[in-house]
Amino acid sequence: MFSAMVAATGYQPVTADNGETFEAYCAIPDGGGPGVILFQEIFGINDNMRGLAGRLADAGYVAVVPDMFWRIERRFERQDESGMADAFAMVQKFDPVAAIADIQSTHAHVLAMPECSGRVAAMGFCLGGGLAFAAATSSRVDGRGPDAAVCYYGSAINDMLDQVDRLECPTLFHYGANDPYIPTEKIAEVEQAVAGRPGVEFHRYDAGHAFSNWDAPSMYVEAAATEAWSRTLDFLGRHLG
Repeated sequence: MFSAMVAATGYQPVTADNGETFEAYCAIPDGGGPGVILFQEIFGINDNMRGLAGRLADAGYVAVVPDMFWRIERRFERQDESGMADAFAMVQKFDPVAAIADIQSTHAHVLAMPECSGRVAAMGFCLGGGLAFAAATSSRVDGRGPDAAVCYYGSAINDMLDQVDRLECPTLFHYGANDPYIPTEKIAEVEQAVAGRPGVEFHRYDAGHAFSNWDAPSMYVEAAATEAWSRTLDFLGRHLG
């Protein structure tokens, strides 16, 4: 895997389907590269998500994190478990149909960015894991979907398995084997549904939910996070070029 200097970070406007604009946090490497649409956890675009975007940019990817809660509250942000109640309240108001439109708007925005090489992956954590799966199955720009997807412990994926025949790109799944929010049988259901599809990789870790989130100490499991991230960068390198 190559590395790059991060040339720019900050928010960019994305045009929504209704003509309004919403923001996306961007971390752009010097010289550009393939795009990664990075989808937030229920805590919004917080230090953890901005940090992940920076790590992707360090690895040579144009990382774009859309504000998926903008229709409810712009720039909603909580840092850790202390914000769980607020975050769950946001999820209760979240419109998955509008989310698909925002995913597609972001997908088109990334492809149009001059720094993007023309290949794009969808990647997300928790809520974002489901959104990355939705991007892979539903987002099409000029008939073309994402080139790859990475889904970290997306509990909503089980509700979208009727769309699995539209999963056309290589997809990497990460789950904690001890996740209190996604029971073992639910993880197995996803694994069975995607088995045999080209380019699918599936991993379980000795960890619970949100094991990659270093801002949530009661959930973070460093060994699992490190191994999953290494696999993620290897996967992106193979499929985005």
